[in-house]
Amino acid sequence: MSRYQPGDIVEIRLEQGLAYAQLTHEHDSYPPVVRLFRGLSDSRPADLEAHVAQAPRLTAMIPLEQALDRLGLAHEKAGSAALPEDERKFPTFRMPIRDKQGEIVYWWFWDGQGLSYSVELDAIQDSLPLREVMSSARLLQELQAQA
Repeated sequence: MSRYQPGDIVEIRLEQGLAYAQLTHEHDSYPPVVRLFRGLSDSRPADLEAHVAQAPRLTAMIPLEQALDRLGLAHEKAGSAALPEDERKFPTFRMPIRDKQGEIVYWWFWDGQGLSYSVELDAIQDSLPLREVMSSARLLQELQAQA
């Protein structure tokens, strides 16, 4: 069981500075949903709640604590904050369904409970996070890309 709970803000120490993530939702069948934020800081922001109130750089499913431990990155709970009103509901994720040639035939959308689909993405659907479990290596790439 993770020591981080929904709402917790996690401070991650990188060589380049401090990065911040917030665990947002848990699901019985998948790893927690986590929001990663833009930019690295030399020190903890004075108003951490304002920092995580901004639009996230990325939303993904990842067992955050285990991934950070695997990467050997120091991390700790820096605080806790309520999610913005429009992000309190479990997020909808998109997933491409491909034919044998690898072409996308349609898209599935998963809201944590059920599936829906569409043949083409509209602008809102195109901005939805992908339904995949992020690896530790990809997490490190995303964190370092903020530098």
